[in-house]
Amino acid sequence: MSEPASALLVTTSILSFLSGFGLGVWTIRGWLVSPELAAERAANLHDPIESEESDVDEEETLLDHAPNWANGAEADRRQGLRARGGKTEGGGEGGLQFNPGEECKLVLVVRTDLGMTKGKIAAQASHATLACYKSLLRAAQSSPQSPSSQILRQWERQGQAKIAVQVKSEEELLELMARARSLGITAEVIADAGRTQIASGSRTVLGVGPAPKSVVDQVTGGLKLL
Repeated sequence: MSEPASALLVTTSILSFLSGFGLGVWTIRGWLVSPELAAERAANLHDPIESEESDVDEEETLLDHAPNWANGAEADRRQGLRARGGKTEGGGEGGLQFNPGEECKLVLVVRTDLGMTKGKIAAQASHATLACYKSLLRAAQSSPQSPSSQILRQWERQGQAKIAVQVKSEEELLELMARARSLGITAEVIADAGRTQIASGSRTVLGVGPAPKSVVDQVTGGLKLL
């Protein structure tokens, strides 16, 4: 290849590189978009309004009231995450029997009289789910061949079914908890820490189960879906 041809090739390569680099920079910085898109982009960057579908408070994080997995039930109570419910707290096996062919489920009973936002309800329901799981797991670990262990494995294998229903008062919530525990079903109620929307100690959500569907329905079967 002649010297002029080589020089031309090198020059063309350098110009192509510089052009491509410059085009990439301009594209990244948005200098090549239309004026309309540029104006929309600037408005989005400075718009402080949240989507109407966002109901989680800005000052609240979902971990504000999260149960303490490492320290167990007593730590949860000290932090205002779990209400005391007497000697049978957490439920127990009692006369609960396990049927290998029956579906197991967890029902989350939410108080609607507190005026909680959807984000707040989601957080409290998550705490109730975890509290029930921890309670049943402790029972299963203490007796691997117990109904609790079998129920937990069945629930996990079947996809951890969860149903959300509603009540309109704390009295209803506590009555359901007492009924569930009398049947030997795991039942945990969450008491809010009071950092955001509602008063400290307010009982927000009751978790019933996981347990066989037929038994759980004896407690929550008549309630309306949330």
